[in-house]
Amino acid sequence: MDPEVTLLLQCPPGGLSQEQVGVELSPAHDRRPLPGGDKSITAIWETRLQTQPWLFDASKFRLHSATLAPIGSPGPRLLLHLGLTSYRDFLGTNWASSASWLQQQGAADWGDKQAYLADPLGVGAALATADNFFVFLRRSQQVAEAPGLVDVPGGHPEPQALCPGDSPQHKDLPGELVVRELFSSVLQEICDEVNLPLITLSQPMMLGIARNKTSAGRPSAEFYVQCSLTSEKVRSYYLSGGPEAHESTGIIFVDAQSMQRLQETEMWAELCPSAKGAILLYSQVQGSPT
Repeated sequence: MDPEVTLLLQCPPGGLSQEQVGVELSPAHDRRPLPGGDKSITAIWETRLQTQPWLFDASKFRLHSATLAPIGSPGPRLLLHLGLTSYRDFLGTNWASSASWLQQQGAADWGDKQAYLADPLGVGAALATADNFFVFLRRSQQVAEAPGLVDVPGGHPEPQALCPGDSPQHKDLPGELVVRELFSSVLQEICDEVNLPLITLSQPMMLGIARNKTSAGRPSAEFYVQCSLTSEKVRSYYLSGGPEAHESTGIIFVDAQSMQRLQETEMWAELCPSAKGAILLYSQVQGSPT
């Protein structure tokens, strides 16, 4: 396994549909307050704002844990235990210089090394074209994370998409709506980043969850999505620009057979951890391409 990524959960062969996934959203799944209080988070945020005043402290879903039920069990096949967190808390914990110490303290204090970390849940897509190519994007040098590296389309599900306002509350976010946002957000990210019409995309199949070890284990749910367009059509849409065209500088296509061996190529070193997680989960859950 690559040292930058670990697989937290692998879905059954073929992946899981939206109807097979459930969410339990609870304050019990929120990040624990830091030892001695959260003043360090505030200080880190204020320092970042001085150099990047455009930063926005958006609410995010926090992954606490995930439970895969045995075949034949009643209820959802996969249950995600989620809390709420924020981008500010992510910068002040997962991205802080003290992140490894916070993991050690979490393990000692709570038996959970992620207890003090924001761990916002991201989404990513192994996006396949009609002619069996997978879509990757070269990240802009201007983005905050992994500038210049190669990534899959992705982002975050947004609590505020379900409950507009400054600070969404757990009680205002029913589990079934959170699941819908999780699955729809990955499609929206593809539309925004690759500039594809929504009608050309299949319903996502969840492949599993990967952790980015370069940001203290931040989790990302990875999905398989098919596009009804060929790679050349996809390239044409991408080059005409979309809402988030500024986040990338180029599009890359990898044929499906090469996806199984990508870890053996020079391209692997250029990939973001999230992209590595998506590829590893696709290879194990979807199996050999047809």
